[in-house]
Amino acid sequence: MGRLFGTDGVRGVANADLTAELALGLSVAAAHVLGEAGGFEGHRPVAVVGRDPRASGEFLEAAVVAGLASAGVDVLRVGVLPTPAVAYLTGVLGADLGVMLSASHNAMPDNGIKFFARGGHKLADELENAIEARYREYAACAGERGEGAGWERPTGAGVGRVRSYDEGFDQYVAHLIGVLPNRLDGLKVVLDEAHGAAARVSPEAFARAGAEVVTIGAEPDGLNINDGCGSTHLGLLRAAVVQHGADLGIAHDGDADRCLAVDHTGAEVDGDQILAVLALAMRERGALRSDTVVATVMSNLGFKLAMEREGLEFVQTAVGDRYVLEAMKEHGYALGGEQSGHVIILDHATTGDGTLTGLMLAARIASTGRTLADLAAVMERLPQVLINVPDVDKSRVGTSAELASAVAEAERELGSTGRVLLRPSGTEPLVRVMVEAADIDQARSVGGRLADVVKSSLG
Repeated sequence: MGRLFGTDGVRGVANADLTAELALGLSVAAAHVLGEAGGFEGHRPVAVVGRDPRASGEFLEAAVVAGLASAGVDVLRVGVLPTPAVAYLTGVLGADLGVMLSASHNAMPDNGIKFFARGGHKLADELENAIEARYREYAACAGERGEGAGWERPTGAGVGRVRSYDEGFDQYVAHLIGVLPNRLDGLKVVLDEAHGAAARVSPEAFARAGAEVVTIGAEPDGLNINDGCGSTHLGLLRAAVVQHGADLGIAHDGDADRCLAVDHTGAEVDGDQILAVLALAMRERGALRSDTVVATVMSNLGFKLAMEREGLEFVQTAVGDRYVLEAMKEHGYALGGEQSGHVIILDHATTGDGTLTGLMLAARIASTGRTLADLAAVMERLPQVLINVPDVDKSRVGTSAELASAVAEAERELGSTGRVLLRPSGTEPLVRVMVEAADIDQARSVGGRLADVVKSSLG
């Protein structure tokens, strides 16, 4: 068995990779590890548990709740809500941990488990490692000595109690409305909910904020999540925005922790552009601490150039919203995100929040009277080419002299208006070659040459 935790929790095909037994066992292990780390002593621990609408979430939720309650944790079941809602409720309710069942933008057969610590924050790597180690320890004990061996089970009044917490929906929507800098009256917005966790929340929030709302992808049946819609399939949203004459369109993924947009013409506005628009809005309000934005190395060079032109600082991290968040928390920055649409507004959320991001973007349009196309034009997306080179020794990316020479030559050719990034895949035996340039033909040419060198030098 390989490592269970990936870049965003535990994920796999539900009932094959991610079984009820695994969900139950991980929940017990998480309760024990987080209890030891955060100190449950002196009070009955409480967990908030939510899920997206996937059919498999029904049995996995039951397994997680059973595991937590058997470990002496009281459980508040908030039902189908976005990941950021579960994180928010974990914090505002003073819960000791939170659990979200979702595989985000993955297709329906997959599902996943994300744990949140007290305050609604994602777990550090060392805590995930400790939970996984404890799970394996208990599983080994159960195999050797019989089911349930390896830890002392509470009995009687010591077992956890379980109840539904239906107030979470209104509590979260009220939070979203309460942090908006202005209302959205006069805006017409199309929302693509990916038949996912925000199918009720997002339309309700936009409507309460004053927008005229048109929804698509808002009829989850447990099987249609992310199916040809949402942030990974923008075609339906583009068409709907043009058809309805809307001011903008917002697309979420299955658990609504990300947001992409389209302008009134149907043109895509990606996470980098959204970050740029929000950065200027927050600076204007005095909310952009240190005049700094955090993004990853995969952000388009056009974003960096735009931030420099606007007099803002730009901090880069490794790929992954958890690394963006770590940098933000360490230095007290207020805004960060990824090109994929994970945007973190740390004063109002502990994780990427697609509904909050969409609301803030719409609020900027409403307050300025400018179109999204005009606002997003603050940055020019430079042509970007990404080539995956498979079946190579990715461990030698940083040590091959031949490859280093080829990269240096490519960087000289591109100058200040281009960029090269070689990134080993975290899960596959391949290297990703990313090239940006002012001209798409140049980007393709340089990218193709570098891919050939990667194959010849690392193959």
